[in-house]
Amino acid sequence: MTQTLPSHARVVIVGGGIIGCSVAYHLTSLGWTDVVLLEQGRLSGGTTWHAAGLVGQLRSHANMTGLIRYSTELYAGLEAETGLATGWKNCGSLSVARTDDRMTQLKRTAAAARAQGVAVEVISAAEAGALWPVMEVADLKGAVWLPGDGKANPTDLTQSLAKGARSRGARVHEKVRVTGIATRDGRATGVQTDQGEIAAEVVVNCAGQWARKVGQMCGVAVPLHSAEHMYIVTGRIEGVDPDLPVMRDPDGYIYFKEEVGGLVMGGFEPSAKPWGMDGIPDDFEFSLLPDDWNQFEILMENALIRVPQLAEAEVKKFYNGPESFTPDNNFILGEAPELRNFFVGAGFNSMGIASAGGAGRALAEWIVNGAPTLDLWPVDIRRFARFNTNAAWLHDRVKETLGLHYVMPWPNRELDTGRPLRRSPLYDRLAARGASFGSKMGWERANFFASPGESRDIAYSFDRQNWHTAVSREVKAAREAVAIFDQTSFAKLLVQGRDAARELDRLCAGQVDVEPGRTVYTGLLNERGGYESDLTVLRLARDRFLMITGSAQPVRDMDWIARNLDPAAHAFVTDVTSAHAVIALMGPKSRDLLSRITPADLSNAAFPFGTVREIDLGQGIGLANRMTYVGELGWELVVPVEMAASIYDLLHARGAGLGLTDAGYYAIESMRLEKGYRAWSRELTPDVTPLEAGLGFAVAWDKPAFLGREALLAARAQGPARRRIVQLTLEDGSRMLWGGEAVLRDGQPVGELRSGFYGCTLGRAVGLALVHNAAGVDAGFLHTGRWEVDVAGERLAARLHTAAAYDPKSERPRA
Repeated sequence: MTQTLPSHARVVIVGGGIIGCSVAYHLTSLGWTDVVLLEQGRLSGGTTWHAAGLVGQLRSHANMTGLIRYSTELYAGLEAETGLATGWKNCGSLSVARTDDRMTQLKRTAAAARAQGVAVEVISAAEAGALWPVMEVADLKGAVWLPGDGKANPTDLTQSLAKGARSRGARVHEKVRVTGIATRDGRATGVQTDQGEIAAEVVVNCAGQWARKVGQMCGVAVPLHSAEHMYIVTGRIEGVDPDLPVMRDPDGYIYFKEEVGGLVMGGFEPSAKPWGMDGIPDDFEFSLLPDDWNQFEILMENALIRVPQLAEAEVKKFYNGPESFTPDNNFILGEAPELRNFFVGAGFNSMGIASAGGAGRALAEWIVNGAPTLDLWPVDIRRFARFNTNAAWLHDRVKETLGLHYVMPWPNRELDTGRPLRRSPLYDRLAARGASFGSKMGWERANFFASPGESRDIAYSFDRQNWHTAVSREVKAAREAVAIFDQTSFAKLLVQGRDAARELDRLCAGQVDVEPGRTVYTGLLNERGGYESDLTVLRLARDRFLMITGSAQPVRDMDWIARNLDPAAHAFVTDVTSAHAVIALMGPKSRDLLSRITPADLSNAAFPFGTVREIDLGQGIGLANRMTYVGELGWELVVPVEMAASIYDLLHARGAGLGLTDAGYYAIESMRLEKGYRAWSRELTPDVTPLEAGLGFAVAWDKPAFLGREALLAARAQGPARRRIVQLTLEDGSRMLWGGEAVLRDGQPVGELRSGFYGCTLGRAVGLALVHNAAGVDAGFLHTGRWEVDVAGERLAARLHTAAAYDPKSERPRA
C-alpha cells in the first residue's frame, strides 16, 4: 500500500530493528515527538528477529552494566505500558567453568559485579547442577549465578517499543528504503528515499548490518562487518522447564536457553565466518543463510559434553542469521565526528537485545542534550578512525572479535588479526632489540623488550605474567640510569591562528595562555566539570600550540576541540600525528645522554621543568619537551618522522656507557601508577571532575571563564567530594592487580580499581581506585578503616596513600 511520507521531521531514524525502535521510544519519552522511523522492510526484519534474546547485565565498565540494568527494568514494565507482550522473563543466568583459570575469571567477575551493585553468587558445580538439572557437572570447577538476568522475545520487544513511540506521536513507515543522506555545511539535513525526500534536523543511523553502507552515503565511517551466527532449536527435552535459567559455558563457546520445553543452543566459535563481503542485499529480510554444520561442529561437540541428552533430541530448526560485529566487540553510539547532527546506533555484536533499552535511552539523551549525559567511551563512535572501516581489515578482524564473547578475557590480552597496520619509523629497530608488540588505535607499540633466551610471546595469566622480569629490568633502568621509549603513537593536534590562545584558554581548565616555550598539563572539561580529555599543551608561538594526547584519542579530541571552537574565531585544529615521532628519554642520566647529542643548555636554570624548545639533535632537529609520565627527569623529543631513526641510532651509540635501555608501555604503566599519575578513560572520564581526581592543582581557578568552571565552583563550595581517586598498594608483594577489582573499607564495597599493575620499584602491586562515601571522602574517611582489595573473591590487605607512594614530593622530575 502506498504511504505518504512527511516532507519534514525533527528526527529521522533509519532502521526499524530493536535499537531504532528504542531510540524512537526514548526520544518521544523525552518530549521530541516529531520523529519518523523508516524501515526498508518490516520492523525487526534484519538482524533483530533471529537474535537469541539473552539479557545478561554485567559488563566490564560500570556504565555499560548500568545501560543493561536499565534495559531489564524497561522490558519488565513495557508490556503494562503498551499492552504488547515482550517475552521478558527474569529467569537468571549461570556461567560455568571447566578450568581453574575460568573459575578465577568468574570469581573476578563476581567481585566486579558486587562493586557495581549487581546481585551475584559464586556457587559450586553441584549447586549449578541443581539450578540446571539437565547439565553434566562432573567436569566443572564451579559457576556464577546472576539472578537478575533474563531473556526476551526480540520481535515482540521491538513491536512493543514501536507502539510506545507511536503512542507519543512518532510515525513509523515500513517498506521505505533510504537511498541517500542530504547534507549542507557539514551537517545532516535529511534523507532521500525511494519514495521521496524528508528534511530533518537530526538523522539517526540505526541500520544494523546496513549501517556501514548508510554511513558511506555521507562520508561517515561506521566500522562493522557481518558474520554468520548460528544456533539450533530442539524439541522438548525431559527436565527442561520454562523457569530454566540462561546458561553459558564459555570454555565450550556455547550458551543455552529454554524455549517451549526445548533448548536454544548457540555460541561464538573462536574463528568466525564473515559474510557479505560483496554487500548486504537490501531485501535480506526475515532471511537466513544456509545451514553450515561444519562451522557449527565445535559448538555441537561442546554442547553434547554439557547436555548429553542433546544426542537424542530433535533438532527442529537450524538458524544461521548474519549479525554485525565491530573491531573491538563493543557497539557504536554517538554523533559522527565527520558530520554534525548525524548519529549512529549500530554494531551490537549479538548483544543488541540486552543493550538496546539502555543504548536507545543514552543515544536519545545525547541527541536531546547535545552531548552524552554519562561516560560512554567504551561505545563512543569516536574511538575509531577512518582506517577502521577498511573492508579487508574488518573482514580479518571480525573473524576474531566474534569469538571474544567467550574467549578467556586475560588481562592485557592483545588481538592478533589486522596487524601490523600502523608502524612507527622505529618499528624494525625495536623488533631487532626484542620488542614484544601490542596494538592501540592500530599502532604497533612495544609492550616490553625480551632479552636473548626470553620469550616475546605473552603467557597470559591472572597472576604475574612471563614478562615480569623484563619489565622490572626496564623500570630499574629508568629509575636508576636512563631508558628510551618510543611514544610515536601519542596523538598530536596542532591548534593555530590569531585567536588560538584565547580559544584554548577557554577550553582548557589550566592556564595555557603562557609564554611561548612553556608546556602546561591540563584537562578539557565538559559543562558538568568532567574530563573530556587530559593532555599537555606546548606553546610553540603566540599563535601556535601543539597538544599531545593519548594514542586512542585523536578522533575524539579533534572532534571535541573543533565543535567547541567559536565559529567566528580565527583558530583551527589539525591532526599532525603522522608528521612527528616521539622519543622519550627518562631517568636520572637522561640529561647526561641528551647533552651528548645536542649543544643546548639543559641545566635547570636554562631548561626548567615544563619547558619546550627546538634544539639540535645530532645532525637533526626537534622539539625537546621537559615533561614526564613516569616520574623521572626526562625529555620527550618530538622529531620529524624522517629523522627519528637517525636520532634513535645516535642516542644508542652515545648511551651505551650510561646504561641506556629500551623500555615499553608496560614499564610506563608500572611507573605512572607508582607516581599516581591519572590516565584518561580510566581514572579520568567525563563523569569524573578534577576535584574527584585529586587534580585541583591543575585548574586555573582564577581564570574568569573556562568550560566547566561553574560546575567545579559549585562542587567545591559543597565541601569534600563524595568520590575520590586514591592510590592503593597491596601489603603482600607477591600478588598482582589488573584493574576492575572491588575495593573494600571495613569489609564493605566502596569502589573499584580503575587501573592496576605491579609497581616494580615499590615491590608490590599498585592501583588507582575510585572510592565513594555519601558523607564525603575526606581525610578522616581515607586515614581510618581497614582497606582491602577483592581479588577473585580473596580479600587482600591494602595500604591507602594520599600522597604518591613513589617520590611523594615530585623532586626527581625537577632534578
